[in-house]
Amino acid sequence: MGSSAQARGAVGEPRTEPRTLTSIGGGGGGDAVEVSRLWHITLSVSGAEAPLAEVRRALEQLAHDHPFLLTSRYAQDHAEIRYWEEARDLHDAAAVALRLWGEHRSTARLPPWEIVGLEVIDRETYHQRIAEGYGPLPATPVGVHPF
Repeated sequence: MGSSAQARGAVGEPRTEPRTLTSIGGGGGGDAVEVSRLWHITLSVSGAEAPLAEVRRALEQLAHDHPFLLTSRYAQDHAEIRYWEEARDLHDAAAVALRLWGEHRSTARLPPWEIVGLEVIDRETYHQRIAEGYGPLPATPVGVHPF
């Protein structure tokens, strides 16, 4: 990273490197930790048909287990889950999103569907799309709803 003056940048100059925080306490000698960002996640799953009441109950349980879910839409053979994830970068946000369905499959009794789509966009891109009139509409109403 170079000297601390280079990392901070001169007064009035734009920052050219990612902002970092330095850990204090807990040992580790002041390791730098990158600041997390918010990512809008849309996870699409599908598979064999399941009773609508069971799909709804499972998605409601998932929302309870993962309180950051904004909205879920579902049908007998597919669902779409949208939420915000905090992560260091797109790779981390995508990795967490790809684990969500499998990690909660047994506890929420989710259908044995597979992930068939994933979109991860940063907060700025999400808001830009909304302002331009395209992209995923804001999740209203929040909750679990049929398609």
